[in-house]
Amino acid sequence: AGLQQQLAQLQKEKSEILKNLALYYFTFVDVMEFKDHVCELLNTIDACQVFFDITVNFDLTKNYLDLVVTYTTLMIILSRIEERKAIIGLYNYAHEMTHGASDREYPRLGQMIVDYENPLKKMMEEFVPHGKSLSDALVSLQMVYPRRNLSADQWRNAQLLSLISAPSTMLNPAQSDTVSMKRITLKWLRLFGFILCHSVLNSDAAALSLWKLALQSSTCLCLFRDEVFHIHKAAEDLFVNIRGYNKRINDIRECKEQALSHAGSMHRERRKFLRSALKELATVLADQPGLLGPKALFVFMALSFARDEIIWLLRHKNSAPIIHIAELIFYMEELRAHVRKYGPVMQRYYVQYLSGFDAVVLNELVQNLSVCPEDESIIMSSFVNTMTSLSVKQVEDGEVFDFRGMRLDWFRLQAYTSVSKASLGIADHKELGKMMNTIIFHTKMVDSLVDMLVETSDLSIFCFYSRAFEKMFQQCLELPSQSRHSICFPLLCTHFMSCTHELCPEERHHIGDRSLSLCNMFLDEMAKQARNLITDICTEQCTLSDQLLPKHCAKTISQAVNKKSKKATGKKGEPEREKPGVESMRKNRLLVTNLDKLHTALSELCFSINYVPNLVVWEHTFTPREYLTSHLEIRFTKSIVGMTMYNQATQEIAKPSELLTSVRAYMTVLQSIENYVTIDITRVFNNVLLQQTQHLDSHGEPTITIQGIVSNGHIAYFPAMKAFVNLPTENELTFNAEEYSDISEMRSLSELLGPYGMKFLSESLMWHISSQVAELKKLVVENMEVLTQMRTSFDKPDHMSVCAFSFVKPFVLKRMTIIGVILSFRSLAQEALRDVLSCHIPFLVSSVEDFKDHIPRETDMKVAMNVYELSSAAGLPCEIDPALVVALSSQKSENISPEEEYKIACLLMVFVAVSLPTLASNVMSQYSPAIEGHCNNIHCLAKAINQIAAALFTIHKGSIEDRLKEFLALASSSLLKIGQETDKMTTRNRESVYLLLDMIVQESPFLTMDLLESCFPYVLLRNAYHAVYKQSISANA
Repeated sequence: AGLQQQLAQLQKEKSEILKNLALYYFTFVDVMEFKDHVCELLNTIDACQVFFDITVNFDLTKNYLDLVVTYTTLMIILSRIEERKAIIGLYNYAHEMTHGASDREYPRLGQMIVDYENPLKKMMEEFVPHGKSLSDALVSLQMVYPRRNLSADQWRNAQLLSLISAPSTMLNPAQSDTVSMKRITLKWLRLFGFILCHSVLNSDAAALSLWKLALQSSTCLCLFRDEVFHIHKAAEDLFVNIRGYNKRINDIRECKEQALSHAGSMHRERRKFLRSALKELATVLADQPGLLGPKALFVFMALSFARDEIIWLLRHKNSAPIIHIAELIFYMEELRAHVRKYGPVMQRYYVQYLSGFDAVVLNELVQNLSVCPEDESIIMSSFVNTMTSLSVKQVEDGEVFDFRGMRLDWFRLQAYTSVSKASLGIADHKELGKMMNTIIFHTKMVDSLVDMLVETSDLSIFCFYSRAFEKMFQQCLELPSQSRHSICFPLLCTHFMSCTHELCPEERHHIGDRSLSLCNMFLDEMAKQARNLITDICTEQCTLSDQLLPKHCAKTISQAVNKKSKKATGKKGEPEREKPGVESMRKNRLLVTNLDKLHTALSELCFSINYVPNLVVWEHTFTPREYLTSHLEIRFTKSIVGMTMYNQATQEIAKPSELLTSVRAYMTVLQSIENYVTIDITRVFNNVLLQQTQHLDSHGEPTITIQGIVSNGHIAYFPAMKAFVNLPTENELTFNAEEYSDISEMRSLSELLGPYGMKFLSESLMWHISSQVAELKKLVVENMEVLTQMRTSFDKPDHMSVCAFSFVKPFVLKRMTIIGVILSFRSLAQEALRDVLSCHIPFLVSSVEDFKDHIPRETDMKVAMNVYELSSAAGLPCEIDPALVVALSSQKSENISPEEEYKIACLLMVFVAVSLPTLASNVMSQYSPAIEGHCNNIHCLAKAINQIAAALFTIHKGSIEDRLKEFLALASSSLLKIGQETDKMTTRNRESVYLLLDMIVQESPFLTMDLLESCFPYVLLRNAYHAVYKQSISANA
């Protein structure tokens, strides 16, 4: 019942089964057809008794062995597909239900699957009739393979791949009878081959020797990509069932033991030799690229040897440590780059070689042939004519060469002359075959250099060993001595697309995406590693720069003073503190500091990042330097924020001067990166520092904190010192305001933020002022009636006295004082900005200053405001503050008419003027000559009154001068009244308040001392100054 249900389910799904399994089923059919064609071809080769010798008919022999290996590999891979029987069975069942009959290929396909359950055993039987041809081809490798399988010491003693071992022969062309075999991989050809024709191992000592040599050098073979085949176990399992093969089994076991114990060290020594040999080769060719012509064979031999060793290591990664592999790959990439870069040099050389030497020698060989049929003669003559017609001018004109037709003709000629009954047998004319093999190699040097690079040095196999690939990369980055070669890993990603095939286009996107993701990951990790090293160096340099800060000299001075005083007592003082710069004094050249190690590691890694300007992976261009630039920008931004050391809980923050010192140290290190990598570090500075000016959360905090504390009365602005100073309080403040707001700190702040940042800071300050002005306007509206009466009654003392008690005045002056303090801070910031810009751009600043000073009074206000805005951006003081005008303009209410707004602005000035006398009763209103100001910051009122009046009446298009005259009249009238008061508490600081009038006039560009004299007798000001100075002297005494 269960089976019937399953069959019923299959009946429903038959169309889906046919659709989804068709690709797999017909792939198996293709394999079967390929097998049929191979068997037919092998039978034809045996019937023709083809002669095979890798040193003579190279192309024919190599392709024959390739065919055997491809066939064997395909059948082994087929046997490893576990679902193969289920796939073809299920497909055939669905086909039967749909079409009423089995697929016509199914019986043969099913039989093939069954026959090749153990593929090597089946193929051993198949190859019995082909044994003679296969064994001849394999045994011919004895002239090539033993030379390829020498130890590193033998290579070293023979000066293999060295261009400078024999300087006198440096320009001689590299020649060899086996020139084509020098560049191909041969080890994997024999191992399958000798198993398929195993009988030759008992009859031919040379074959046995070759087989054992191959078994001793490797434990597994690459079938296809990451599919491997363990040869020793497979061979032993096959030979166990063959009578009389105990000796061969013992040979296999001995060779396996030898491979496990010695192959790793042998290949390690080879890699070590190849690293030095390829380095030498790459260095010489970089200096003398002309040697690529005569020594091209050395280059391709080196690439082929190195490629074989790398692939061996990849297959045996579990039995051999993977170290220094990046260096070998790097030198391979360097040689590949030389070949691509100097391809025209090689073309010129080999075009002349083919026409001037090869054509002549080949012509002589053809002429000396005792027998040469007409067809063969025509082909050989065409070879000579093709080579003779070549000229250097073709290379200079950029002509595209194509010798594929010539190579195909030679391949066909090899086939014609290698059969047993050929009129011209190549077996009897081996010199001709060897010469033609050399000529074919030379033609490839002219038209197929890229193909030759792929043939000899393609490492796209790493695409299928991505975990090992990433592990190698991480090991390379962790070793400072190897990190300079880390660029080879992104470069290897450019190889991946060469493993794709036009018959399988669907995998191009998968492999392409993998190459892109790996390349991106490698470059990103390299940039991160470099960024971390740079950050560590910056941290060290910031520490060293911090030692030079002025605050650290106090201890040194204290020690010096104490040392003098304690000399008489003879007691030992504290140990002397090390002075900055001690770290640069070295007694031993071998002494290496942490900073030395960091710089060494950075220079090695930067060499790798700077090695190529860009690389193309699957039509995508990667620029390694941009990765580093991007990471440096991000880290520099974070570091600047971190160096402010802002603590919101305690309101602690680094001083601007200390922050500037750290940033400059950081920038100095970053600037030095240009010595290692070709990047525009100025672009990094511009991007990061300009961004900082736009987002000043952490940089703006100290000023906002100062403003907050100033408003609470704990900090005073001292005009004489041009700084904010802490006042004595019961609760100790968390920071010293003077250390953050003096002229040097403000200059440091300006240096850090620049004009953009200071403009942003000004806007932030103006927002606070506008909020205070808004509150002041509310007070004016509440007291509008009283203020209107007082505005017109300033010459009526009695009426003014009555009105004065109708509203509360201290709030007005307190808010105006806050505005004055903020404006004083901004004035300090602007002055610092002007000083900084005068150092950086003196000519531009002087031009702006000249422009501002010579603007006519009658100029249109819009034009004047544009000039003031320009001046303000350069830090120059202006009669009307453009930032304040913009801030107050935004307060216009829709419900109030412009006339009403103007009236409120006028009454605000009245409100301030009539409130001034109340300051005399405040104990903190005393003027201090030492600081040129009042302890409660009321001296800042002068700046606030002038700036607010100028801004408000610019907005409402009133006369600033007239309104300030009105203010002066009201203020002087109100202050003269307190001169008649007899209450000492009310008039305790009367003289100090009188001085405010003088400060207001001195601060204003619109008022004069003559005008003040007409309102307030100067004798009162002179007496007030005398009184406050006298009071100050007595207080100090």
